[in-house]
Amino acid sequence: MIKKLLFILSLLFGINVYGATQDSVKLKNLGRVDGWRENHLVGFGIVTGLAGTGDSPRNQATRQSIANFLSYFDISIPSDEINSRNVAIVSLMAQLPPITHKGDRVDVIVNSIGDARSLLGGTLLLAPLKGPDGKVYALAQGAISVGGYRYDQFGNVAQKNHPNAGMIPGGAQAEVDVLSPPLRPDGSLDYVLSEPDFVTAQRIAQSINAKFRQQVATVKDSSVIRIAQPSPTSDLAYFMATLENIEVQPETRAKVIINERTGTIVAGGNARISKVTVAHGNLKVNVKTSYFASQPTLLSRTGPNIRTVVLPDTQIDVDEESSGVVELADSSSVAELVTALSRIKVSTRDIIAILQGIKAAGALHAELILQ
Repeated sequence: MIKKLLFILSLLFGINVYGATQDSVKLKNLGRVDGWRENHLVGFGIVTGLAGTGDSPRNQATRQSIANFLSYFDISIPSDEINSRNVAIVSLMAQLPPITHKGDRVDVIVNSIGDARSLLGGTLLLAPLKGPDGKVYALAQGAISVGGYRYDQFGNVAQKNHPNAGMIPGGAQAEVDVLSPPLRPDGSLDYVLSEPDFVTAQRIAQSINAKFRQQVATVKDSSVIRIAQPSPTSDLAYFMATLENIEVQPETRAKVIINERTGTIVAGGNARISKVTVAHGNLKVNVKTSYFASQPTLLSRTGPNIRTVVLPDTQIDVDEESSGVVELADSSSVAELVTALSRIKVSTRDIIAILQGIKAAGALHAELILQ
């Protein structure tokens, strides 16, 4: 009876009655409200002030853009008469938060779309940023921060990082209000998990119902929990703040991530291995061949069939290292396996191969992800 009561308390209130090592996580760190997303903006602009590293005169789009810009100030110059390497045309990208008010600033990413060698020292002229609907939501302008450089003279080039892309911190200013209403037409909202899992979704629903002391949350599927307001007239801001601060113990999937290029192994603490025996050993075979010439030096007079012959001399060396045997008990972790293999001086590359073999044998109870 006591065990059942402890189990019910752990589910309803998220109480760690069994001394689990997993920490609770606030609800706002486990997912998002459906409909709350960033709004992508894109634009086209002109960067000036470059030290001869801009687009070449053969770039017709750059010449036409400069002519169009000058026409706004009643300066009429044909595009074919413009010749400058201090200007470059660029593409602009920005993201507005789900709730944005007029005057809010966001960062702008700048990328060269011409043949400019570098955007170092350039300044973006005023440029509109549009959404997918074609409306202008922000205006971008300012000096570009480039994390690199490129200098070339007489065929000698000195370059660091990628100087054809940069950023303007806070370079775009919102011109309209962007609001993402969290509520559905019936007054409820859907909370979407970043990592779909039925156990986590059920724990979230139980924690929400326990917090508001009524049945307001129901699990729709492994990633969506539908939540209704306790009262239609309740304060929405207070309701959302209360939801975000609810703490839940998420159920995480066991994963082992392997990067074969760098030899990196990252395993979660819940990645377990069944009882298994691993034998590791290396057999090194070194084959070396050298050639020597056989000369008929003992004959005073040679005939037509006597000649110099080149013969191979092959040496084969076999070096068999002593194999190491590792035995693990049932429900051992990946960390214990890696520690045991390190004791017998197994390289990271070999550990990766051993983990792949254990997974193929069905003894690794975790998702193996190769990068």
